[in-house]
Amino acid sequence: MSFKSIVRELKEMKDGIGNVSRRGSAGRRWRSRTRSHIAPDHAAPPPTSVEQGRWANLPPELLLDIIQRVEESETSWPSRAVVVFCASVCKSWREITKEIVKTPEQCGKLTFPISLKQPGPRECPIQCFIKRDRATSTYLLYFGLIPSEDERDKMLLAARKIRRATCTDFVISLVADDFSRASSTYVGKLRSNFLGTKFTIYDTQPPCEAAIQSNSRLNRRFSSKQVSPRVSACNYSVGTVSYELNVLRTRGPRRMHCVMDSIPISCLQEGGSVPTPSLFAHSFDEPSSPSPASKGKDKVTEFSSTSLLDIPVPVPGSGEPLVLKNKAPRWHEQLQCWCLNFRGRVTVASVKNFQLVAAVDPSHKISAAEQEKVILQFGKIGKDIFTMDYRYPLSALQAFAICLSSFDTKPACE
Repeated sequence: MSFKSIVRELKEMKDGIGNVSRRGSAGRRWRSRTRSHIAPDHAAPPPTSVEQGRWANLPPELLLDIIQRVEESETSWPSRAVVVFCASVCKSWREITKEIVKTPEQCGKLTFPISLKQPGPRECPIQCFIKRDRATSTYLLYFGLIPSEDERDKMLLAARKIRRATCTDFVISLVADDFSRASSTYVGKLRSNFLGTKFTIYDTQPPCEAAIQSNSRLNRRFSSKQVSPRVSACNYSVGTVSYELNVLRTRGPRRMHCVMDSIPISCLQEGGSVPTPSLFAHSFDEPSSPSPASKGKDKVTEFSSTSLLDIPVPVPGSGEPLVLKNKAPRWHEQLQCWCLNFRGRVTVASVKNFQLVAAVDPSHKISAAEQEKVILQFGKIGKDIFTMDYRYPLSALQAFAICLSSFDTKPACE
């Protein structure tokens, strides 16, 4: 069987196993079609079991060669979904696919959902764009330069803005139709203070083993009687975004600082690295039933967005956290406005536009090239459409959360 026929057959398997990925558009179309059918009295064996039996018996050497060829040929979305389908065939395919697919830092590609929590590439940034829906207060992050005409863009993350009495929350999810904290698609949130001048970034899992060990005793305090089975026991504070107050009401862009508690400043030094998660944290996804003795006595506690524990994450190692600052723009006399070189990625002037670079001290011994490198840039290109380009050491989740802070109202900073 030729390599092209193998890829073609894998694509044909998409309808059978596409529902494994909740974010796959093909999977959603498959589920919408199956809802209209009546289930038979005796459940027939799933179609994937036939496919799995035929493909699971391939020799490991041949299987490795097939998946390597697929991974190298399908480099962009939506065709890269075939790599995800390979991991959905069976356990042996999944293990080999996980070994072959590298992190975004190593290959510059986004493949599995965990890639959104891993740092981006060191050289070329990953280019994305954000669509804002004012009616529903939602923000969708897509992979790509600009929106395509056929609307087949790959959605990466979604956020919903929730206004509260004393703060504003941006709940971040892997899907655009489920922002419940009890859902397995919930990945984090962004919370502002009362004035909208300081934001805290929360993740559902700590980025390093040290944080897991330091909080393991605290997590054991929550039993199945106390916590809803599908709610994470705590959020981990991984960074803060602060905007300087503009007391004198002077003209100019917003001034912001980001302290990334989960990223050490040493990651920008030669040979430095960032803690990289390889799997999503196993929270309380498994359904649990109360014991007979507890029935009718203990009720499952329903946690609001303010009742779950918010735990700060210690900086990996003994170094200082990475601090980002917005790159100072220059005043253009002819245009009479503040300007930054976005290299064609931003076309509309807006107070929300910014570029972030590392704020370092000479004692950190970081090269001048690293200090000038733009780690995150965000800007407007149309009505309710914004670009977001990020690179190492930020992840897509962290970059998206920082950009979401720009959408909140800040009358004291403008």
